[in-house]
Amino acid sequence: MKESDLYLPLKHFLTSQNYEVKGEVHDCDVLAVRAEEPPVIVELKLSLNLSVILQAVERLSLTSSVYIGVPNRCSSLERKRKKIIKLLRMLGLGLMVIEPVKEGYVKVLLDPGEYKPRKSERRKVCLLGEFSRRVGDPNLGGVDRRKGLVTAYRQKALLIAQFLREHGSTKAALISQRIQEPKARDILYKNVYGWFDRESQGIYALSPRGEQEIPFWEKKSNQS
Repeated sequence: MKESDLYLPLKHFLTSQNYEVKGEVHDCDVLAVRAEEPPVIVELKLSLNLSVILQAVERLSLTSSVYIGVPNRCSSLERKRKKIIKLLRMLGLGLMVIEPVKEGYVKVLLDPGEYKPRKSERRKVCLLGEFSRRVGDPNLGGVDRRKGLVTAYRQKALLIAQFLREHGSTKAALISQRIQEPKARDILYKNVYGWFDRESQGIYALSPRGEQEIPFWEKKSNQS
């Protein structure tokens, strides 16, 4: 398939909406004009990549109606459809998919427009809350998250584990009082990292896994 295979179906689609369409006008793959409306520019590509996105952004200096046109079975679009559409929406670009076999089959996935993202107050509160609760700066920006991060929650669990390592089996209420952590009982009960063993009602000890992993996380926490 060639990019030019997309042109005639797209032209048929646009002319059916009363646009006059011409190809390859001043480096624009497709230019469509209708009465006094802003012209429509479509850049045709067989795959969605940074090159065509930058090309389309450049066309925004000519008109606010800029689309990227790709084949209906564009692999890059199939893999990351939602993220690509979000990116194009942020940039003010439109997106069309074109079926080169069926004349005139064009589907508009996104029209160009001003990007107005919805703000999530809850996510912002969570973000700033994690920032303020985290002690120091123990993580390198850009690190592989699959290897584990030192979060505020992990720091609290680590503080509890250190207390148990020093004092042995202890009541959850006493641990909470000594380290001044009101959520200590909940952290011990949930035992997210497997660091604690519940010996009896309300009494916890450091687990073998905790004994093994605590030194690693202590070292990582002290990198701040």
